[in-house]
Amino acid sequence: MSYNYHFVIASQDFLVKEEPMEEILRERQNYYKSISKEIDFWFTLNPNFIDRATFDGNYIKLPKECAAIISLDKQFIQWLKLRIGFVAVGTFQSSTLINY
Repeated sequence: MSYNYHFVIASQDFLVKEEPMEEILRERQNYYKSISKEIDFWFTLNPNFIDRATFDGNYIKLPKECAAIISLDKQFIQWLKLRIGFVAVGTFQSSTLINY
């Protein structure tokens, strides 16, 4: 079995300090709880999947210290891209389910 992951990625400073990511992810978690849906997104610092990821659009230069929100839900990632802007969007596949 293969899992298709979608993500937004940006500098840690941007996602941790400039954007209200904690609030956004907490609201999403509460929404999932209200509809009895399992959490399918993760926030990670300096993700190790970058070397096997494909990015939408042109080549991007990632900062040394980056952060990502990863999800199995492509629509959620597209919504995040619109909501917070200034992030790169991409995908990768894995034969295992992420467990952060």
